[in-house]
Amino acid sequence: MTEPYDIQPPTDDRPLALIEARAGESPFGIEQAQIEQVFRRHGAILLRGFDYDVAGFRRFAERLCRTSVFNESPNRQLLDADANIQTVDRGVDAFPLHPELSREPWRPDACLFACFDPPGVDGETTICDGTTIVERMPPALVEAMKGRRLLYIQPATEEVLQYWLGTANPPDSMLAATPPQCPYWFRRAGGKIVRGFSRPLLERPMFDQRLAFANFLLFARDYLRIPNFPCLDDGQPVPEQWIEAARASASAVTYAHAWQAGDLIVIDNSRFMHGRRAITDPRARRIASYFGYVGFAPDRPEEPVDPIWRREQFVPPQRQRR
Repeated sequence: MTEPYDIQPPTDDRPLALIEARAGESPFGIEQAQIEQVFRRHGAILLRGFDYDVAGFRRFAERLCRTSVFNESPNRQLLDADANIQTVDRGVDAFPLHPELSREPWRPDACLFACFDPPGVDGETTICDGTTIVERMPPALVEAMKGRRLLYIQPATEEVLQYWLGTANPPDSMLAATPPQCPYWFRRAGGKIVRGFSRPLLERPMFDQRLAFANFLLFARDYLRIPNFPCLDDGQPVPEQWIEAARASASAVTYAHAWQAGDLIVIDNSRFMHGRRAITDPRARRIASYFGYVGFAPDRPEEPVDPIWRREQFVPPQRQRR
């Protein structure tokens, strides 16, 4: 059996546990049980100095995750179609903090990023612990947020209706009684059909009993400039003072990771949010991504029983802008 690696725990300046390679080893020298233990305990891991390629990255990701999801956001290069491995967005924009695919009901458990070519300057990936955001917000505000839910409502295209309901033109009776495996509800609104789902505004991560602010709000407001997506469970916009409090709390504890070639980062997507700083030259930045579902995840009460994305490599029926 391989000798366990020394784990450097997170610090105030680096919220990721650190595992450093021993003289050119591949990441497969780390025992599976040790990776799972660190993931459960700390929620974010940096593996540094290991040797791997795209195939090796896939092999490592599939040790941790049972299945993966295709990220339909644009401007990504597909590196391994069978495993849903893509590059990260190849643009230059800075991105606000967000959990990956939190705008959809199949938010992955884990985000894995592998750096093959680091940027010369800028382009750091930002990472923030959603439980720390809540701990830093005013207690009265946290109390006001508890129990509130976010509604994610979007148009239901023919592709979405066909995939989940088996027809592009469902009758009202079918809209009112969706199949158990369908993660959406459907309604008619303004002559069109919309789809929706909801999640708690503050939610407990997979392996932590503390509440986390880990949702799509900051990305929707600060990058997409959408004023009422997601909205609160009563249909009203999330108060700006709530968003500003979360934004201010996060800014004080957000870590900016300066990439080195060979860095491999694993993040608990139910607890941590990530983003990036603006990029000067995207041609000099090649980072692969894998978004998946860990085999040791507890039951997720907000998901359907035995959802399709936990049974097979999942490709959503509709491609969106982000």
